[in-house]
Amino acid sequence: SMGGMLALPPGQGPHQVGCTDVMVGHTRQGLFLRLFYPCVPGAGAAEPLWIPRSEYCGGLADVTLRRRWCSALLGIAIGSCKVPVSWNAPLKPRSRGYPVIIFSHGLGAFRTLYSSLCTELASRGFVVAALEHRDLSAATTYFCPAEAGTEEWIPFQRVPPGQKEFYFRNKQVHQRAQECVRALRLFQDIAGGASVPNILHQGWDLSVLKDNLDLTKVAVMGHSFGGVTAVLALVKEPSFRCAVALDAWMFPLENLLYPEVPKPVLFINTEKFQTPDSVAKMKRLSSRNSQTRIVTVLGTVHEDQTDFAFFPGKLFSLIFSRRGTLDPHKALAITSRAALAFLQRHLQLEEEFGRWDELLEGVGDSVVPEVPLGRSRL
Repeated sequence: SMGGMLALPPGQGPHQVGCTDVMVGHTRQGLFLRLFYPCVPGAGAAEPLWIPRSEYCGGLADVTLRRRWCSALLGIAIGSCKVPVSWNAPLKPRSRGYPVIIFSHGLGAFRTLYSSLCTELASRGFVVAALEHRDLSAATTYFCPAEAGTEEWIPFQRVPPGQKEFYFRNKQVHQRAQECVRALRLFQDIAGGASVPNILHQGWDLSVLKDNLDLTKVAVMGHSFGGVTAVLALVKEPSFRCAVALDAWMFPLENLLYPEVPKPVLFINTEKFQTPDSVAKMKRLSSRNSQTRIVTVLGTVHEDQTDFAFFPGKLFSLIFSRRGTLDPHKALAITSRAALAFLQRHLQLEEEFGRWDELLEGVGDSVVPEVPLGRSRL
């Protein structure tokens, strides 16, 4: 089979990683996310599919290719790919609790397409909640109305004809940021002892999180549309202590909100995606907050910050126009190390992720903010 077409790397950190899906509530106003977490080692559980269901192949084909025939092809090529994590494995207890990252996906993506990064962060001792947004920006998604066994699918929507793109996207980014806040509320409720039913009946009890989260240490993170979502979430929710924005698409954020962003942001850009206008908006934030950082990873393109980076070249170039020159494993290592160093500082973590402090200080030829990072020591 062509299932070997995608080899996602396992986490490099000290923890084995478990994974489960969580859906809360029977309406669109509920929440849908995939949870990555440190698990009990040797659980020997099955690995989950990377594309959770065939409907997502159809959605992807629609969004990226606008050609439905690709759906079948995509299904054959990637339908059997697995994520190297243990499905529904027991959470590894931790008395002082794990810090939490809420992760927001890009336009036309969904909750599983950043599994390599989420797995890496969970392997380093984070609980990562990868949202699936219901603002019509996901390739497709669904919720489960109260009638037993039913599903309602929410397809991807393009900007309606005659509508200004800014207004359409601005409404979406506010809904997305609100969903990030709701995800945090969910964990706060669980930590407070509330019984929260997972309507997917995974057999993984959310109450195990109760004494194992450190909700004083919460960050928000995202890619592209998710990157600007993370920035806006800082405005909406004081409990988010910092944001990591991967190749953020800054366009949807209204200008009057820039002065309102109170916390530091780490912008990790790829070489090819950003516009001068978008970078100018990032610089507005870095001029207001001395802890905000903007770095660029040389030799990478926008999709290199997703799992698609681990596609073989031919399949990648079938779907996207070009690929980066930097090895995807190196790109992932740079991104995760930079994020970890930043999170360590702003969440006050005890772990030693700080070998990359100079990255955050902007010291050295390769890592000055605004000077691309591709020549780094990696």
